[in-house]
Amino acid sequence: MLIRTADRSGEALPPTAPESASTPNPTTPVGQAQPSGFSSEQLAALAAPLDRANVRQREQGRGRVSYLEGWQVIAQANRIFGFDGWQRQTIAVRCVAQAERPIGREQKPGWGVTYTAWVRVTVIAGGLTPLVREGSGAGHGIDVDLGQAHESALKEAETDAMKRALMTFGNPFGLALYDKQQRQASTAGGQGEGPQRPALQQPPASRPAPGGPRP
Repeated sequence: MLIRTADRSGEALPPTAPESASTPNPTTPVGQAQPSGFSSEQLAALAAPLDRANVRQREQGRGRVSYLEGWQVIAQANRIFGFDGWQRQTIAVRCVAQAERPIGREQKPGWGVTYTAWVRVTVIAGGLTPLVREGSGAGHGIDVDLGQAHESALKEAETDAMKRALMTFGNPFGLALYDKQQRQASTAGGQGEGPQRPALQQPPASRPAPGGPRP
């Protein structure tokens, strides 16, 4: 479910070149934490443990790694920040490898391609300076068709970089997976540390309007 959005009709978008995030707020006393711009419901959603049901695993090297699928991460961003509350921008992509290789049991002639990508994620939090996070990623494509191999590798690299950028916002975006014990990942039975609020099934919460009071 989506986090409820405050009425933003007739509201102007934040400036494209806002003041530096390090500039103190003149209305905030010295030594007091600066406001985050997120509503209390958004902060609770960001602090909630990761729903283990959304975690996938794949073979990598001699072991298995846990990860979130790209569509789940996008769904979380839409739910928590709002459909109009965040955006992603691909800053750079680069093909770093391309070589012929056999594919499948039949060893058909094909191609292996690898891309790297750099993605920037911008989140609008109330009327404060937009939050900017960046991430890098890599993607690999294997196909008998060279064009399809390039397409697969490019998409995977962009998605990987986006997930790394959004991961910095908290557990629902996969931060919990960087803890080897995954203490901030909840189970269907409600086990795990912290409040148990399944990642994709939480009730919606309000988002503060820019310049307005935060709950």
